Amino acid sequence: MTDSAAELPAEIVSLIGVPQHSATADFTVEPAYAHNTLAATENANPIYWDSSVADDLTSGPTMPLATLSLWMRPHYWQPGAVGEQVALQVHFDLKARLGLPEAVMSDNTLIFHDPVRPGDLISHQQVLRSVSGVKTTKLGTGRFWVIDVEYHNQHGDLVGVESYTGFGYQRSGDPASSGEADQ
Repeated sequence: MTDSAAELPAEIVSLIGVPQHSATADFTVEPAYAHNTLAATENANPIYWDSSVADDLTSGPTMPLATLSLWMRPHYWQPGAVGEQVALQVHFDLKARLGLPEAVMSDNTLIFHDPVRPGDLISHQQVLRSVSGVKTTKLGTGRFWVIDVEYHNQHGDLVGVESYTGFGYQRSGDPASSGEADQ
């Protein structure tokens, strides 16, 4: 990266704190997704398997907390969709806008609010919270960013916030990082 690339572009600064890529899931919350997840993880918590326990403890069935992000993940392909369908579009937008071809997620945090219940229709929006200055790590040179995904049910109730910290970078010695890519 050149010294001029060290400054964060104004177009990126203007996106910080602004909800982007708001979407509503194409399908309602389905118990089958929960049961597949519970079976795969051998989670025998009776709140998810026994309706009387769920009624007593949570006023009815709820979805396992770990399934929250399922409701923002588009199917890889669906009729009428243009291009590849990806979750966390802000992450891919940043990689492209900042010319950072590689990326890893270094942190993921979930904060839960109202429970997600079968039949809910979940909407989400992605909010870029921050972008660091240029950093060099063992992976390469790039920037860290924090993106929140805010989830709401069909009533507008906040059901959770998922925060991702990513590091987009160019590998050391990568021709793209030295301007040799076009030669």
